[in-house]
Amino acid sequence: MEKRIICSVVLAAAMVAAVPTVRAQKGGTPERDPIPMPTVSIDSVMKHIVELSSETYEGRLAGTEGYDRAAKYVGNVLRRYGVRELKEQPFELECNEVENCKFNIYTPGSKEKRVFTLGNEFCCAGMTGRGYVDAQMVFCGYGVDNGLFDEYKGVDVQGKIAVVLTGVPEWLPGSVADHYRTLRDKARTAERHGAIGLLAINISPSCTSYEPQGRVYCGELPHLGTFPILQLTLDCGREILNGEAMGLDAAKEAIDKEHKVSSFATLKKAEVDVNARYRPRARTMNVVGLLEGSDKHLRSEIVVVGASLDGIGIQGETCLFPGADINASGVAAVLETARVLSDKEFRPRRSVLFVLFSGSEQQYAGSREFLNQYGRLRNVEAFVNAQNIGCGDSLVVLGDNRYPTLWEIAHSHDTAADRQHMLRSEAKTNPRGDAKAFDNLAIPSIVVTTHNGMQHNHVASDIWENIDRRILHQATRLMAETVAELGEGLYQGRSPQSRSLRFRN
Repeated sequence: MEKRIICSVVLAAAMVAAVPTVRAQKGGTPERDPIPMPTVSIDSVMKHIVELSSETYEGRLAGTEGYDRAAKYVGNVLRRYGVRELKEQPFELECNEVENCKFNIYTPGSKEKRVFTLGNEFCCAGMTGRGYVDAQMVFCGYGVDNGLFDEYKGVDVQGKIAVVLTGVPEWLPGSVADHYRTLRDKARTAERHGAIGLLAINISPSCTSYEPQGRVYCGELPHLGTFPILQLTLDCGREILNGEAMGLDAAKEAIDKEHKVSSFATLKKAEVDVNARYRPRARTMNVVGLLEGSDKHLRSEIVVVGASLDGIGIQGETCLFPGADINASGVAAVLETARVLSDKEFRPRRSVLFVLFSGSEQQYAGSREFLNQYGRLRNVEAFVNAQNIGCGDSLVVLGDNRYPTLWEIAHSHDTAADRQHMLRSEAKTNPRGDAKAFDNLAIPSIVVTTHNGMQHNHVASDIWENIDRRILHQATRLMAETVAELGEGLYQGRSPQSRSLRFRN
């Protein structure tokens, strides 16, 4: 059961308002005088974001040289800030590097072709197959072939390219919908009916109609090595179905509102040529560094601070996903927290372990690997995660449902000096993302993120120029102050039962 050795959180908040961090007596350790926390530098934070979102790192796709360069960069920064025992924590995952892709449409008999630009109107699915196809397009709705709703019935896709919508109809039962949610699910279904390629029109409300949204994870294996999969913008989807039996919006409305199958063969053909290099077991790594605590009695206890380092990568020469907000912003906050806490006069009593995770774009594989490999899990008292903190209108700290006392520590720093940047929702939240694996071991965890901050989610416009310095500064300061208090040894959220748990990947 989560607990905190103090009578009142309100008292703690009052202490925080007067003093940046709580300096308390524990286990016979003499109390030390309050020391002002070094100032969080927004220029320092922005410097890391500008660097990590540059072309040098090619979007930081896990398993590539671009990611490796980013891992080396953050390791060097931590070392320069005084973090020691730096090491790489290697593991393997699948990696697909799209070296080039061509996509155009034409009407048979016409000399004109509509040529689309990679990164402008479309991008490749993260786990697309390679190959060249030139065939008629067939619209197949959401790509469902269940007996209750079969969108392949009545159309012939043998040797043709299936065109589908992303996602699943909201009215479809979950037990059915789960088989068609991912692009690999849809591609396997299309291939089963004889299709030789897939064009998926992105209708996600989290993305604009004109900007391609990249994804690395496309569903579970197996990989379809010679089956090209492209993801089109909504505007591109509308264009390729313009002048056909039904327009895209009319077809979608018939499916969503009338529950009618709206599949049809188009008059146009598509030409797709994908050159991709797929590796089922590419090497990547987490970057781990320890800032040893200043107190000989408490330095064996550990507060983990982390953020995901990897991104979507680059496709060809025209489609770069910089990942400035997602998640160079979180990485930069972790690095700045390391800089602040490494001050010799301010160093926390507990040890702080900084972890930059790989594989977050593949179901947060890096955080699971960390817990699978790290040998001192019994000593971990809490995990603080930073995710996407460069855009939005207010701060959000996730985890108050599971770990209300830990959440209140963050909240107390937000209310100190009447800042009140945190949005307090009536619906309590659980840790997510990289923090989810920690939560599975009952390690108290919170996630610092933002509200309404996903406008550049996995798109090319996620550049440093679109970072909101105000919200970034607020989030970084909140994170650093929260970690500083946790480092003083007052908070204890682990139960004896949780310390005996072992991670099962």
